[in-house]
Amino acid sequence: MNRPLERGQPCPHGPVSSNSRTRLFAPLSLAFLAATLFASAVEIPSTPQHPVTNVYHGTVVVDDYIWLENFSDPAVKKWNQAQNKFSRAYLDKLPARALVADRLKKLYTASSANYFDLQYRQGTLFAMKFKPPEQQPWLVALKSPDDIATERVVLDPNQLNPKGTTAIDFVVPSLDGRRVAVSLSENGSEDGTLFVYDVETGKPLPDRIPRVQYPTGGGSAVWNADGTGIYYTRYPNPGERPPADLHFYQQVYFHPLGTPVGEDRYEFGRDLPRIAEIELDSSRDGRYVLATVANGDGGEYAVYRHGPDGQWQQITRFQDQVKHGEFGPDDALFLLSCQDAPHGKILRLPASATALADAEVVVPESAAVIKGFCPSASGIFVQDLVGGPSQIRFFNLADRSQRLVPVKPISAVQQLVWTEGDLLLFRNISYVEPFVWMAFDPATGQSRPTALAGTSPADFSDVEVLREFATSKDGTQVPMNIIRRKGTKLNGKNPTLLYGYGGYGISLSPNFSVARRVWLDQGGVYVVANLRGGGEFGEEWHKAGNLTKKQNVFDDFIACAEWLTRNGYTRPKQFATEGASNGGLLMGAALTQRPDLFRAVVSHVGIYDSLRTELEPNGAFNVTEFGTVKDPEQFRALYAYSPYHRIRDGTRYPAVLLLTGDNDGRVNPFHSRKMAARLQAANRSKHPIFLRTTSAAGHGFGTALDVRIAEEADVFAFLFDQLGMKYKTSSQPDQDATQ
Repeated sequence: MNRPLERGQPCPHGPVSSNSRTRLFAPLSLAFLAATLFASAVEIPSTPQHPVTNVYHGTVVVDDYIWLENFSDPAVKKWNQAQNKFSRAYLDKLPARALVADRLKKLYTASSANYFDLQYRQGTLFAMKFKPPEQQPWLVALKSPDDIATERVVLDPNQLNPKGTTAIDFVVPSLDGRRVAVSLSENGSEDGTLFVYDVETGKPLPDRIPRVQYPTGGGSAVWNADGTGIYYTRYPNPGERPPADLHFYQQVYFHPLGTPVGEDRYEFGRDLPRIAEIELDSSRDGRYVLATVANGDGGEYAVYRHGPDGQWQQITRFQDQVKHGEFGPDDALFLLSCQDAPHGKILRLPASATALADAEVVVPESAAVIKGFCPSASGIFVQDLVGGPSQIRFFNLADRSQRLVPVKPISAVQQLVWTEGDLLLFRNISYVEPFVWMAFDPATGQSRPTALAGTSPADFSDVEVLREFATSKDGTQVPMNIIRRKGTKLNGKNPTLLYGYGGYGISLSPNFSVARRVWLDQGGVYVVANLRGGGEFGEEWHKAGNLTKKQNVFDDFIACAEWLTRNGYTRPKQFATEGASNGGLLMGAALTQRPDLFRAVVSHVGIYDSLRTELEPNGAFNVTEFGTVKDPEQFRALYAYSPYHRIRDGTRYPAVLLLTGDNDGRVNPFHSRKMAARLQAANRSKHPIFLRTTSAAGHGFGTALDVRIAEEADVFAFLFDQLGMKYKTSSQPDQDATQ
């Protein structure tokens, strides 16, 4: 499950803003002087080479750094500490670093509260809330989205653990809203245990269910109809399977409240694949439970339904291309299908029906790509993607009419929540405006803002968003969203940061981040590329960038970079790229295939050794997205682009900052260790290669605010230094870029 660090927010920099007007800056000459002094005074840590030879389908592959995969080896820990010391010696002496960190902290604190992951239960709205300077989001309950005065705290992990290292993985309120099941994990590990809390008092019940959540297959839970028990996903307990399988073979169990967890009843899953990922849901009356089972991360799903008879029935198979299911108010099952409809269509299966053949099409395929949907009393709300930005359509099931729901222009719809009747709440956000939860009633046809709305202490009125297209190697038109200040001069001298992902059918839709103000204030241009491998144009767009076609993603990204230089936005010495997770793989491919295009590369928690990824627990889930070395054709594709194996001795590489966390259960940190060692040995440019690790984080989810700020300050300072940007806290536009 290598997902972006934060769903709906591709840039890892969190919400910050610009309110400081003091003209403090690090002159360009000092930045270059600092880099020069560093290069002459600090030596790169030495890395021994211990060659290991593997043969894949007749191809001999020699790996000098397999020994760095074993983090339990004291020599690896010592090497890792030396690398961190090397990186800190550079980062801590950058003139901008302390100023940026101070600014980020102040601007985070000035940001408004963020409300997300809303759930409705019988007149009560449950929401996750985050407001710096708190370290972690917490759970609140409200009676109305229009009256924040009704808000009360249900569970605050900042109170459970003042260190800020305890995080909420997921929350499931009971159907009557009286209790809530919460998965909690530590230090960004996503290794969650399920607890139960009373909503009225906030006090915990004695129930404690371990092994519910892990980064490999995720985790899920759902209540029964009367709130006396919980269906939940569970990984094998030690002794039930070999140690190598303890984070696989996810199954569903049922826990009656107040009983020993060892007596929980097995429900479902013994016959599922080793890499199954189960998501649970229920009908609003609790009579039916839905299990949507992913076959790893490649986009194949099977749907199972549990009914009043207590039996589980398989409704769809992996090959049926059904992606998602939800119950309507009459317990009918609505299904998103891509069968003969790569942009998606929605089917309705009556509660009495048991076969997919009995389903009828209620929303046919169109030019828009269906991202999600939400049934209501008389119709269905459909969340569409139009190449990246969103739209919402409402379909009346009685007369089959449809209408568009008003949303912000060039914006993203991040969640749909049905409350009562045909009333809808949806979270709307754009590149230049923070989130707002909107309310829509088909009876009026109007969308209106609720009290759950963000405010930004940073002013983006001087910023514009342009949508441009680059032509990829095979002629495919690839969209880019260019975020720049109005009046930016296309003279080839703008520091430019290009972000990409391109995988798992995940779409990089518009999102708001006040941290971009920090970049824009230094004369920077920020660009988000909608690459193949994502879902911006449907399942065909995804399939054109996975398995043996993964190189298309890298070609798309390179085409976007070439377009930006060719059209006067920037030049290689002022060009940087950034990506995370699967986007880290993209960064590795871009810097090894076209090191001449970029001056600096920032890569978070990336995948770099494509031949050994599947040996890790989470790597096995990625086989359906990337392929396996066991298949000759897929091996050839993997080996052809694997960043670690494409590094060439004597090459002049750009400056690289590799970031990872010790507790990452999605992408093993050994990828970053090996990539850093190999790049340092091969690089013949004067640009530095850094590895930055932290013991207080994992893949990015659940990371404490202070840890995030420290990371963001390092990234900004690194980019400012490497691109020759003088840092100033004033938001006055850079004269060279706008005149």
